[in-house]
Amino acid sequence: DNWAFLYAQRLALKQELPLHVCFCLVPKFLEATIRHYGFMLRGLREVAEECAELNISFHLLLGYAKDVLPAFVVEHGVGGLVTDFSPLRLPRQWVEDVRERLPEDVPFAQVDAHNIVPCWVASPKQEYSARTIRGKIHAQLPEFLTEFPPVVLHPYPPSCPAEPIAWEACYSSLQVDHTVKEVDWATPGTAAGLAVLKSFITERLKSFGSHRNDPNKAALSNLSPWFHFGQVSTQRAILEVQKHRRKYKESVDAFVEEAVVRRELAENFCYYNENYDSVQGAYDWAQTTLKLHAKDKRPYLYSLQELEQGITHDPLWNAAQLQMVREGKMHGFLRMYWAKKILEWTHSPEEALKFAIYLNDRYELDGRDPNGYVGKLQDGGTGADAPSPCPAGCLWSICGIHDQGWAERAVFGKIRYMNYTGCKRKFDVDQFERRYAPTH
Repeated sequence: DNWAFLYAQRLALKQELPLHVCFCLVPKFLEATIRHYGFMLRGLREVAEECAELNISFHLLLGYAKDVLPAFVVEHGVGGLVTDFSPLRLPRQWVEDVRERLPEDVPFAQVDAHNIVPCWVASPKQEYSARTIRGKIHAQLPEFLTEFPPVVLHPYPPSCPAEPIAWEACYSSLQVDHTVKEVDWATPGTAAGLAVLKSFITERLKSFGSHRNDPNKAALSNLSPWFHFGQVSTQRAILEVQKHRRKYKESVDAFVEEAVVRRELAENFCYYNENYDSVQGAYDWAQTTLKLHAKDKRPYLYSLQELEQGITHDPLWNAAQLQMVREGKMHGFLRMYWAKKILEWTHSPEEALKFAIYLNDRYELDGRDPNGYVGKLQDGGTGADAPSPCPAGCLWSICGIHDQGWAERAVFGKIRYMNYTGCKRKFDVDQFERRYAPTH
């Protein structure tokens, strides 16, 4: 279920050439830890096995793409290169670096394989909100939301087989933190991810529309780790979920809104706004209001270490933080509350954003993702009474991206406010706090 892979195979079949798949394993990436690398590498083992069954060589190259891929292309006489797409700064730089170092006669194509409507096709500019992009995406879904053609057994074998992968060497090449352990609830790989999709459709989809805002209810898809690492295609999930629209219209429509419109809105923002991870990326009204209130007295001030350990005065916030530390996932509704409180309890909006992104990227399995920066809740509603979020992004929560100005108050200015009492109206806060109480 990967359009870049399918396109590469089509080119190879047309030219009657072997097909190679390369993954360049970088020693470190933003705040990723062994929790993330372990999930990714175990998923890649499955990819390597599938490739072998399809007569396609899979190569795991250690190092940055610019250092290892052009040499691989020359050494194997590769006739063309196809890569996938990420709107984030670092992966875009990797693509640019490879492009500069490739032999001139090797064509290089990029395919947006993880969005349903390719990012640059959905819109040629930064969109203001879900309202402005929704129509553009829905208008193009008939063209792009189609069944995948199959990857076929490749008829042209490579002249020399791929070197066996030394998986242990892959692990020892990493320069990442090993203290953030892998989680046990999420088994990496496509097979496991598709099993989660199946369980979502049979067990949780019926209550997604009505209960996805309640952190105590099992109503979410839980698919974001597999989406993030490309182990399950969002397009596959949508195609499967849509088969149940007649039975669960409200839930299916809500899922499509989050997995397609909201997700691609976040991609759009990161692609067209180079300051997607800083206060400078916010709208003028938000920058102005945050600046105006930057010197307001904060009710509490916490260090990064206190936040990371979940030892604030607020038991709900602590429980949400500990859920993320232990499980690599925080309920989407609480991600909004969590990030907004960081704004309230740190010295400045800049510090709040820095802390929120650091914690999100370090612990969330789907961190370092456009949704983590700017994912946003559905339109309508205020504060804790608002409808469902997709993973609430740090810039949405702290800088009002894709949101509007609200009544002015201390610290927040016109940024949407959330509080503990509002959460208590929404769900059984005590139950959630008990579940993630500190263990010491």
